[in-house]
Amino acid sequence: MVDYIIVGAGLSAAVLAERIATQLNKKVLIIERRDHIGGNCYDEKNESNIRIHTYGPHLFHTNNKEVVDYLSQFTTWEVYNHKVLAYIDGKEVAIPFNFNTIYDAFPPHLAKKLEEKLLEAYDYNSKVPILELKKSTDKDLQFLADYIYEKIFVNYTAKQWGMKPEEMDGAVTARVPVFIGRDDRYFNDTYQQLPTNGYTALFRKMLDHPNIKLMLNTDFKEICSLKEKDFYLFGQKFDGHVIYTGQIDELFDYKFGELPYRSVKMVFETLSQEKYQEAATVNYPNQYDFTRITEFKHIHPVNTPNTTILKEYPQAHIPGKTTPYYPIFTDENQKNFDKYLKYSQEIPNLTLVGRLAEYKYFDMDDAVENALRVFQRLRDQ
Repeated sequence: MVDYIIVGAGLSAAVLAERIATQLNKKVLIIERRDHIGGNCYDEKNESNIRIHTYGPHLFHTNNKEVVDYLSQFTTWEVYNHKVLAYIDGKEVAIPFNFNTIYDAFPPHLAKKLEEKLLEAYDYNSKVPILELKKSTDKDLQFLADYIYEKIFVNYTAKQWGMKPEEMDGAVTARVPVFIGRDDRYFNDTYQQLPTNGYTALFRKMLDHPNIKLMLNTDFKEICSLKEKDFYLFGQKFDGHVIYTGQIDELFDYKFGELPYRSVKMVFETLSQEKYQEAATVNYPNQYDFTRITEFKHIHPVNTPNTTILKEYPQAHIPGKTTPYYPIFTDENQKNFDKYLKYSQEIPNLTLVGRLAEYKYFDMDDAVENALRVFQRLRDQ
């Protein structure tokens, strides 16, 4: 009675379930070990009527109109431009580091000189990864690069990832650029918006179809097994297709060892005051054990005398005890993942999708785009 099993109920899983159910008219069983849909995008209103993001702030931004058009079938949108400050030397400055930040951090004559040097070296409104800026042969730009690296980048990276920036893949370090311009927004994408009624409502609408059945509070291996490269559902051989969005190493019982992830301890506080900070998120690169504080009333405005903040404490992921958030990109880890990937390709009715299964960092728009591409491949098979 089931054509597809999808393991997990996050963004990638929801896109594929919706497409398979509506476009192929096939029956889908979603198995989710948590007690809710939405994966790490899950949100809810707390006792103060403030919408919080349970697994940390998720801000939708993209240049991909196809992704926006697809998701717009399931939600209307509110425009939202995310602002982030960093607490540096006793003051809060805008990040990504841009021309406004330069004038906040340095005396006017030095700031103007640095601005002119950056415009000589780089295109206006471009983004320069900090490790690239550090390669500059200009003494003033070397000074600026060292300042940004030491004050904003290196300690934050050490807290977030547990390693130095130079030890990481360039795709990660490029995510924290220097912006050659005065745009204070954290993202510069064409579309920056939030679902009007939150992400969870969007997921509910995506999965509201008679061809989709959902099992929450259920571990995949409670009802399924993988034996000699065949899947079994409730003890019977399953001849349909399995789409897996969980940790690939867990699926194969850590056959080639554990793939490391970073986790985050989320600490929420509801305070008896209308506002806590000037921006939605304030980063703390050099002080405290947490990396940032997010105040959700900036993201989802609501008239209430209280406010809710979230402090994020990065930590190593411990299987079975913490939530895996971020794959750790190193050459060694990639080689280990490649062993799992090669092994998985020997199972013809298995497809791996998403951050944990593909051991990649996907933003939300990337996850949707990737899932739509996977669906096209499945449909063409």
